[in-house]
Amino acid sequence: MNLHLKQLAFLCVFLSFLVSCSALAGDLPDPRVTPGSTNPLVTQENIQQTICVPGFTKTIRPPAYYTNRLKRSQLDGDSSAADRNPKHYEEDHLIALSLGGNPTDVRNLWVQPRKSEWSAEKKDQLEFVLHKLVCRGEVTLQDAQSEIATDWIAAYKKYVTPNDEFKVKGGWD
Repeated sequence: MNLHLKQLAFLCVFLSFLVSCSALAGDLPDPRVTPGSTNPLVTQENIQQTICVPGFTKTIRPPAYYTNRLKRSQLDGDSSAADRNPKHYEEDHLIALSLGGNPTDVRNLWVQPRKSEWSAEKKDQLEFVLHKLVCRGEVTLQDAQSEIATDWIAAYKKYVTPNDEFKVKGGWD
């Protein structure tokens, strides 16, 4: 019986671990719906003339009426979303515009929670750090795009350090 209790205790600890991991998954977009999409006009060869130029993202950002309409549509279509208040979400580019993300492709846009452990503000911090690294040639554009599209939380843990205390006002991408 003692062995059975140990096995049960191990199972409880293991299940708790799985539940905590799945909580993180809620802050990532569904890769079947939002795999990310890149801007074909941005390449590794032209980053110094595109994404590394201050103000570049303002020239390609879609209008608010487009992203607000898309946000409402995505929230209405998400049957798992208990909170459908658009103010609690940011319509976010999975691959940031500052990293060569596609501005209007719905495969690159998703509703990201503003109030969670892995909030839009944290993703903005990652985007800022990756943008600096790409523009300095320390990370390739393709690697930054791939890592943020695959699992931006893992990329945050990899690239954002305690010294990167960047507070974003109004978004970066």
